[in-house]
Amino acid sequence: MSAMSVEARLQELGIILPAPAAPVANYVPYIRAGNLISISGQIPISDGAIAFSGTVGAEVSVEEACAAARLCAVNLIAQMKAACDGDLERVVRVVKLGGFVNGVNGFGQQPVVINAASDLMVDVFDDKGRHSRSAVGVNGLPLGVPVEIDALVEIK
Repeated sequence: MSAMSVEARLQELGIILPAPAAPVANYVPYIRAGNLISISGQIPISDGAIAFSGTVGAEVSVEEACAAARLCAVNLIAQMKAACDGDLERVVRVVKLGGFVNGVNGFGQQPVVINAASDLMVDVFDDKGRHSRSAVGVNGLPLGVPVEIDALVEIK
């Protein structure tokens, strides 16, 4: 698998990267500091619209939250591609994912939800996609989405 390019893996997975989402407030989508790219939190947007909204354990099932997390990861990869001037082969390592899950009180399956994003990073970047991470429960996220994920990525 390591001989396959990142773009070939995306194609094999049936993933077409969207245009990177524009910020909805006073921040930039990513910032480069040396060889590190800090990518702002990505939410589950597809075709310019919010694809999932609500609270996990109420309006949103765990399975739907996993799909939302995977979509957040696709949007993170789109930001990585922009930060790498279109060349995802410049990604050296996905260093860390920070996952936020808006769940009902007592919801404890944040790691299950964020695994969908973690799994996609490994599927796309192979060993370079293995990362540290946080999976945190919150009582609200921007625009009512159930999941938001940010990333720290090393590039060359």
